[in-house]
Amino acid sequence: MRDKHFVNLNEQIEIFKYKGLTFADEEYAKNVLLRENYFFINGYRHLFLKNKNEKTFIKGTTFEELYSLFLFDRQFRNIIFKNLLIIENNIKSIISYQLSKKYGYKESEYLRNKNFDNSPMKQKQINDLIKKMKRQIRVNGRQHSATSHYINNYGYIPLWVLVKVLSFGIVSEMYSILKLEDRLSISSIYGIDQEELVNYLPILANYRNLCAHEDILFENRTQRTINDTVYHKLLNIEKMDDEYIYGKNDLFALIIILKQMLTEQEVKNLVIEISRAIDNLDYNLKTIEIDKVLDRMGFPSNWKEIANIEVEM
Repeated sequence: MRDKHFVNLNEQIEIFKYKGLTFADEEYAKNVLLRENYFFINGYRHLFLKNKNEKTFIKGTTFEELYSLFLFDRQFRNIIFKNLLIIENNIKSIISYQLSKKYGYKESEYLRNKNFDNSPMKQKQINDLIKKMKRQIRVNGRQHSATSHYINNYGYIPLWVLVKVLSFGIVSEMYSILKLEDRLSISSIYGIDQEELVNYLPILANYRNLCAHEDILFENRTQRTINDTVYHKLLNIEKMDDEYIYGKNDLFALIIILKQMLTEQEVKNLVIEISRAIDNLDYNLKTIEIDKVLDRMGFPSNWKEIANIEVEM
């Protein structure tokens, strides 16, 4: 395999041209490539290629179209990210409240092995998680004003303060190894089955990290799938081989999770913002239809209706 070598802006333009991309303004394109990075923009090429085997663009595809998909994904990622942060804060608040109320507010009280699921198969995971949390107290506790205040003045950190320095991933894992009664008390607040919430939280944590690192979002697929929900049924999502084709491990599956964990108004705002971003992209696309993007996202054509579906808990 040949080593990669540095390619200047003029050469980057020529590579795109060789692959069939056209430019309305090459100076503008060079400025974009300098600021945004050829490698990152090129990552959005797949929808504009003639087919999976050919690495050439559909005739007439412009650099501006390619960049518009890049910008759409950035806008979409920002919308999703801020809503994931809302859920992260909510779940941390709810878990810390429920556990503090039951087990106490000092780490010597709430970080006891006996406070978690006592099944033998989870003991190693519980021990490892407690070590991780104690390490977070040791490493990060003095780096944040709230946690350092409690360490310096009281010698301990309440769980409702500790969650400030715990990652979403650690909190998600913590929920999965709580006693069943505690998982139920937390999941009931959302009206979600506790087993579903065990599955949802790692998905949310992974998407949170993906957004934070500005990876490509719109076509992401997760290893985990979500179970069929009432939303799949009410939206009449098409099935293939008795499996829903949308809303299982794609971005619409994430929207279904957000629907269940955000407030009604937050969901309506989410749908409005995503809809505006999609409409703006649709305006800028010339060689492909917006439906091609929605399909890659896993969005059914009537996806916006999810905002108005009311389900009794």
